[in-house]
Amino acid sequence: MGSLVSLAPGVRYLPGAVNSLVVEDGRGGALLVDTGLDDGHARRLLRGLTELNLTPTGILNTHSHADHHGGNAFILKRFPELKVFAPPLEDAVITHPILEPITLFGARPPRELQSKFLLAPPSPARLAPEPGLTRIGGAVVELLEVAGHASMMYAVRVGEVLYAADALFGEAALAKHPLTFCADSAFQKEAAARLGELEGVRVTLPGHGDPTPDLTGLVAANLAAYARTTAAVLEAVQVGAAGVDDLLVRVCGALGVTMDSAGAVVLNRAVVSAHLTELLEAGQVHMKVHGNRLLFVAGA
Repeated sequence: MGSLVSLAPGVRYLPGAVNSLVVEDGRGGALLVDTGLDDGHARRLLRGLTELNLTPTGILNTHSHADHHGGNAFILKRFPELKVFAPPLEDAVITHPILEPITLFGARPPRELQSKFLLAPPSPARLAPEPGLTRIGGAVVELLEVAGHASMMYAVRVGEVLYAADALFGEAALAKHPLTFCADSAFQKEAAARLGELEGVRVTLPGHGDPTPDLTGLVAANLAAYARTTAAVLEAVQVGAAGVDDLLVRVCGALGVTMDSAGAVVLNRAVVSAHLTELLEAGQVHMKVHGNRLLFVAGA
């Protein structure tokens, strides 16, 4: 059995902590969608192509999180002529990866926040085509805008196969990470709901998790998880006025989350902040400055 698993004729994936999609162009080439966290994943991806006598013809990164483009650099060393494509804003971060930990920390990040999980090697990304049916690296794919988990993100559909990227997570991933990362929790929910309305999808591959024939069930599980986080953040505010860091402690307690690294703290802090913005816009929470602290208070 080869490294790449077939999802449909001409569409395969490499299982991993992050899945990579491989879309053949019908002429011995293949578009690579997301390249994983590091050289090890990228090496396995290229080995899988070699087993099938396929040559990479382009890279599409669905978004700029390090675990989805960390393998770019290794692949580009072998195939320097390949073009790398990414959605708006995300292309800038892939080209200048230091922007990811800077955004999370709010300033030049300390060394602890410059691990491969938050800081991938740079690669020269260019703007991907706008959403819709398009050809990238010779392969025909449909790009679907699913911003929310990241500032901008594309899901990829090829016929009856949907690669949801991180707009949808497998149920094991949801259970492992109750504070599912997002830049915009309202958009995250809207994107998942839109994917649930797609017709003719036979198999859905999340960015993290196993393929499933049950798109409706996967969407429902994700929406329920996102709603749980919003509810936990609201309940944390209702306990009493507090800043983001104190609210993060309350939310982690409610959801059974234990953080043991600086990276986990800044990632989960961003999640709480995203849900606070959603609650602010819904009028369920408001902000005030008191004692030189930015506090969140329940009620309009």
